[in-house]
Amino acid sequence: MELTTLWFILIAVLWIGYFTLEGFDFGVGMLLPVLAKNDTERRVMINTIGPVWDGNEVWVLVAGGATFAAFPEWYATLFSGFYLPLLAILVALIVRGLAFEYRHKRPEAHWQANWDRAIIYGSLVPAFLWGVAFANIVRGVPIDESFEFTGSTLTLLNPFGLLGGVVTTLLFLTHGAMFIALKTDGDIRHRARALAVRLGATAAVAAAAFMVWTQAITGTTNSAVAFVLAGLTLVTGLVAAARGREGWAFTGTFVTIGFAVSGLFLALFPDVMPSTTDAANSLTATNAAATAYTLKVMTWVALVFTPIVIGYQAWSYWIFRKRIATHHIPTPELAGQGAGQR
Repeated sequence: MELTTLWFILIAVLWIGYFTLEGFDFGVGMLLPVLAKNDTERRVMINTIGPVWDGNEVWVLVAGGATFAAFPEWYATLFSGFYLPLLAILVALIVRGLAFEYRHKRPEAHWQANWDRAIIYGSLVPAFLWGVAFANIVRGVPIDESFEFTGSTLTLLNPFGLLGGVVTTLLFLTHGAMFIALKTDGDIRHRARALAVRLGATAAVAAAAFMVWTQAITGTTNSAVAFVLAGLTLVTGLVAAARGREGWAFTGTFVTIGFAVSGLFLALFPDVMPSTTDAANSLTATNAAATAYTLKVMTWVALVFTPIVIGYQAWSYWIFRKRIATHHIPTPELAGQGAGQR
């Protein structure tokens, strides 16, 4: 296998890891005003992702760094052409991270409500815009002979891109509801499980339309297989949720997102950024790649450090695997105005 193909696959794996893990983070954040009836339940929901949300974000940092090093032309065109959406995502992630850290610093209701809104919108904006961005990457954007993006932000807000944003938002909402049902106990658990089934049904319809459209634009046999598997695992997850099997339900949405992202990359390859201006201007895994020496060094680095990162994150999830409920949340007086909450 050529190193350019290997690194295309590795970058796809990094994005799969990011969306499957950060996806339920976004879902939990967006569902704060929907599932939580009081502050204690909001704290329960936040605490389900408190130990892991920052680790989940590492995947997107590594994906961006790997793209910069392995495919510098792709990185340059992508980040210059998608500058405003990516900036909005970055700002949203920063504000969201601050909200997790500062929400408990003061007891006033308005203080906590403001940070709750930061979590909600800091989750919604990336959930939607990542879908818009990836839909446009797969569909193609106007690129000239110098491999420069010649469109505008409005170019990205086409019907296909907007549908991509709706699909990722709905999938992450479903994934987040499944995660809450898996990680909590009591009333919030049952509400989350019931909501997950309803959200999942809506997500399935939107995702089916998006995948059929993707196949019509640039699909391959391999991407079609991945999309069909994504649909089957989503249905399996919804059935498991309806039967009260939260572990299998969460696994279903986890695998669904993995297959869906795989399908997008399979539909994209061997391009990394197609040009709608002229196919000759498209960026491919070959003409956008770094030197062979750079890819070789990066491969050795990845072989050493990737297992370490995956092992550490798996250990973190194992340590924080137990359910939490409202009776686990101390009152502000006992918690010292926030100890133990995120």
